Amino acid sequence: MERIYATGKRKSAVARVWIMPGTGQVTVNGKDFDDYFDMETARLVVNQPFEVTNTLGKIDVFATLKGGGKTGQSEALRHGIARALQIMDPDLRAPLKKAGLLTRDARVKERKKYGLAGARKRYQYSKR
Repeated sequence: MERIYATGKRKSAVARVWIMPGTGQVTVNGKDFDDYFDMETARLVVNQPFEVTNTLGKIDVFATLKGGGKTGQSEALRHGIARALQIMDPDLRAPLKKAGLLTRDARVKERKKYGLAGARKRYQYSKR
């Protein structure tokens, strides 16, 4: 079976993901999965689609990540893996959808507005 491609996004992070049947090896930007994601929470996030679909250790993943931080990248990778699994086997769509893994998390940082200290924070008001 050939490789299946999908894209995952979160904040400003973009994950290009290729999956194929294998032994569960995950390669991110040419590095081993455990070397790239040093935080345990990031590893748990990335493995969620496999746990939901009972495919942990059965699929090899090759991914390139750009932009954002490690948390955003791990969530983008999770989104990409979930989308690729759905393409590989349409029967997996229901459990992935129920777990909320196919929905793109559109929350991004709100831009700073002119005349304000931040997106919503104002400068201190002085009456006199």
